[in-house]
Amino acid sequence: MTATAPRFGHAPLMRLLLVTTVLFGTVFTVLSGTASAHAALTGSSPGDGAVVATAPKDITLTFSEQVAMGDNSIRVLDPDSKRADAGKIRDLGAGGTVRYGVGLRPGLPDGTYTVAWQAVSADSHPVSGAFTFSIGAPSETTATVPTEEVGGGLVGTLYGAARYVSYAGFILLVGGAAFVLACWQRGASVRPLQRLVVQGWLALTAATLVLLLLRNPYTGSGKLGDAFDLDGLQDVLATKTGAALVSRLLLLGAAALFVAVLFGAYAKKVVADESGQPDGERSDDGKRSDQEGRGESEERKERKDLTFGLSLGGTVVAAGIAGTWALAEHASTGIQPGVAMPVDVLHLLAVAVWLGGLTALLVALYQAPSMESAAVRRFSRIAFLSVVVLAATGLYQSWRQVGSWSALGETAYGQLLLVKVGLVAVLVGIAWFSRRWTGRLGEPAETGEEETGEEAEEGQETADGLTAGGRTATEAGAEAEAEAEAESEAATRSGSETATATAVVDDSRRATQLARQKAALATARQKRLRDADPARTGLRRSVLAEAGVAVVLLAVTTVLTSTEPARTAEQEAGRTGAAVAQAPADQGPISVSMPFDTGGPKGKGTIRLTLDPGRSGGNVMHIYVDGTDGQPLEVPEVKAAFTLDAEQIGPLPIVPDRFAPGHWSADGVQIPMPGDWRLQVTVRTSDIDQTTVDKNVKIG
Repeated sequence: MTATAPRFGHAPLMRLLLVTTVLFGTVFTVLSGTASAHAALTGSSPGDGAVVATAPKDITLTFSEQVAMGDNSIRVLDPDSKRADAGKIRDLGAGGTVRYGVGLRPGLPDGTYTVAWQAVSADSHPVSGAFTFSIGAPSETTATVPTEEVGGGLVGTLYGAARYVSYAGFILLVGGAAFVLACWQRGASVRPLQRLVVQGWLALTAATLVLLLLRNPYTGSGKLGDAFDLDGLQDVLATKTGAALVSRLLLLGAAALFVAVLFGAYAKKVVADESGQPDGERSDDGKRSDQEGRGESEERKERKDLTFGLSLGGTVVAAGIAGTWALAEHASTGIQPGVAMPVDVLHLLAVAVWLGGLTALLVALYQAPSMESAAVRRFSRIAFLSVVVLAATGLYQSWRQVGSWSALGETAYGQLLLVKVGLVAVLVGIAWFSRRWTGRLGEPAETGEEETGEEAEEGQETADGLTAGGRTATEAGAEAEAEAEAESEAATRSGSETATATAVVDDSRRATQLARQKAALATARQKRLRDADPARTGLRRSVLAEAGVAVVLLAVTTVLTSTEPARTAEQEAGRTGAAVAQAPADQGPISVSMPFDTGGPKGKGTIRLTLDPGRSGGNVMHIYVDGTDGQPLEVPEVKAAFTLDAEQIGPLPIVPDRFAPGHWSADGVQIPMPGDWRLQVTVRTSDIDQTTVDKNVKIG
């Protein structure tokens, strides 16, 4: 046989352009507004690198969203790496502000202190960080904090692998079952498809148990041995993520019952209906009685009702399992969580029906004895609807998590999102070719050699999957074997009268062997004719390519769900001075001069301030106080503060050290981000005379 390449009409091309346009075009044109998911540290008191004159009473941390804090989540270490905090964490949040604090021990000496913090954000991902501040003056410190980010190491790798397996198991379980119920009901009795769905259930169940055990070390110590810490496990069960994982296990129990019914009673009913013998044997003349006809009708009605019940129950269980992800991850936090969580459930179900059904189709094409082309066409229509739902829900999720055009190319989340969109587009393109091969299933193939009419008829029947009587070649072979065995038994009875017992046994063995050979030949002939169908061969290859891209897509999606969303990453970059907008290379030190008058004796003069290098990040500040005669003026106290009103940051207090008469300086002055900052300098010339002057300065 010679394969003829399918001709591509305009209708499928328009569908492909529609989907890819939704994926590529509209996802970018509506990326505006704000959204955040992973928690980010947006402020602290004292600030990072700040130098304070006296020891503060407590340390406060402000976050971009709700976080979960444990008893040891904030640690303050003195220059000798000893604990300087009181250990009791307080929730200081009010009016939508998320702020936590920890008290400091009294009588702390001067020096540099290290603050190390660790929390779990509302989307279940652990976050951590550290910064320093100084009392009196900076000093050397021996305090060390973990260099490895929380959620990393071996535990992080295992946790990520378990997340991937859980997604894969969910896709196989839901997609495989949906393929059987909606596309190919006879597949309920096909062993390879049964194994696929059961393996999906086992993978999801095992991965969920692993995630539950690893949750404590993943968000805490990072030590694998703590996975079996019962106290830690009890703490995990009290969290939102722990409750979601336990709920998933309970729903998987219901899913096990669903799978048992699907591949048990339902499979038997489908096989009985398609064999044409729902209740009993045919009569001798091949005609059924009226009672048997009514029984067949009742059987079909029962099968229809059972299909509806399984479909409804399976959808509820699948939506519940998908909801355990929506409840504990990105969709549960940020803006519009009431809308985002149902959208996330739809997104996961669409992915499962598409990719899981694709895997089931691949298994059926390669391992099932036969499959009618109508089943492939039904899946093609369902897959297209799934892609449309996937595009619409993905569009909404992108709007929530990215937040700006610049974040697409300048954050890890945005870059991964672009990769995911590209892979989906490739997958849709390959699916287009699969749809064309699907349309050719069952068409007569052009041949280059002579064939008998009987062989052509056999090939056509094989391409459609079933013979007119609903029997596969394997079933026909099994019947032939049964007939041969019956003939053998008859030969045995007659042989007992005409031959010896040994001859009878030999005849029986030969008859059984002959029947098996006939069955093997029938199966081989069916496989040969099936594999010779060019449409089926082309469909196999295109579906295999789709499955390969789907594996990569699932890996990217798993990484994406554990990556800090773009909007939050930009907020964190702005706080630490690593904002996307960098200072110009030719930006020089900033110098300002401001007159002051405290109103007291020797209360007039001029403040000269320099900030070097005058850009976001660390700076060195010098303040010179001159009297009216231009000579250095000795004053008891000078303080400064920076405020960025546009971003509602600050005031960031700075307490410089006296360097010489009229000269004050401060190292490590941290400017979080570029902008027009308001500089305030307070000068005290006596116990009661002081004033504050301000000036706007542009910091690159």
